[in-house]
Amino acid sequence: MDRVEIEPEQINVNLEQPSANQSGLFIIVVVLVLIIIIPVVIIKTKPSTTIITTTMVTTEIATKETTTIKNTQTTEEQIKSKYKQWKQSGITIAGGKQRGDGLNQLNEPHGILIDDSAIIIADYDEERILEWKFNANASEIIAGGNGYGNKINQLACPIDVILDKQNDSLIICDRDNKRVMRSFRKNQTDPQIFIANIWCYGLAMDNKGSIYVTDSDMHAVRRWKEGDINGTVVAGGHGKGDQLNQLFYPSYIFVDKDYSLYISDSSNHRVVKWKNGAKEGIVVAGESKPGNSLMQFSSPRGVFVDDLGFIYVADYHNHRIMRWCEGDKQGSIVVDEKDQEEGSDQLWGPVDFAFDAEENLYVSDSGNHRIQKFELCFNKTIC
Repeated sequence: MDRVEIEPEQINVNLEQPSANQSGLFIIVVVLVLIIIIPVVIIKTKPSTTIITTTMVTTEIATKETTTIKNTQTTEEQIKSKYKQWKQSGITIAGGKQRGDGLNQLNEPHGILIDDSAIIIADYDEERILEWKFNANASEIIAGGNGYGNKINQLACPIDVILDKQNDSLIICDRDNKRVMRSFRKNQTDPQIFIANIWCYGLAMDNKGSIYVTDSDMHAVRRWKEGDINGTVVAGGHGKGDQLNQLFYPSYIFVDKDYSLYISDSSNHRVVKWKNGAKEGIVVAGESKPGNSLMQFSSPRGVFVDDLGFIYVADYHNHRIMRWCEGDKQGSIVVDEKDQEEGSDQLWGPVDFAFDAEENLYVSDSGNHRIQKFELCFNKTIC
């Protein structure tokens, strides 16, 4: 076919006055161009879209798998914790040589804590705080020990003790003197009145250094932040009673990482969880009447909550340590389900307890004037 030369003037004319044939030809050209361009666009676009979609799906699957694995691990840990067992025959590691004021004796031990290689004991009826090294035959007096009295170097029925590691000092509930004392470990001759005019029972400290104290007169728990003078009521304070905004002679307390308080509401025979800033508590263990079933306590004392949320309680008048899972209607017995006696597998009025780094359990067996160690079982067949 011969090539036809078209002058510019002719193009202008043709555009201004297109013929029917030329219009048809133009439409055909446009359709052909679209037929060629659209697949190219689809081909170029589709892989990108597919990649994005695949990435989103993959991420979603990975997230679900990670969440599932995490949930599975948590469930396994909770199951392990729920069925964790301790040997039922305890080992006397402090006291146990009848009541007395000797350094190898105790007289109704109450609050205890584990500090490195020693156990610190509030020796209630001997007006002293003792440090008893593991495997030692006797203790050392680290606060009080100067008889019953209200002088600065005396204590009167010390009932609980906690350790302020930042200041290397002991915070002591000096109950009959209605005060909380601070005793510096490097300078025991210079104790201080930390809080005055409070009939305290239990103590706790959160990770910000705030001190929590049960106030028996007010049937409340009060918190002291750094610089506070009077403290703030954070639980109870509405008179004694069994309503959810009331407490009835609260004893020992525990504060978790979310600043929720777990309170042994002793005369209500229950443990109450009081969330940070809440106006009332939630009953998480026990009922409002005493008893010895797995649903009940009789004057609970020491309380501890592990990282998985299991609640451990010293069931004072039932002579046992119990474990509850929040939300359960009944608990389980950790150690002792017998009448009070002095056998290695028996308790008499357990007041407080503590765990060491290996999760061995230490109990202040007040009626037997001793501290009992119950070893964690690694193999149920030897428990």
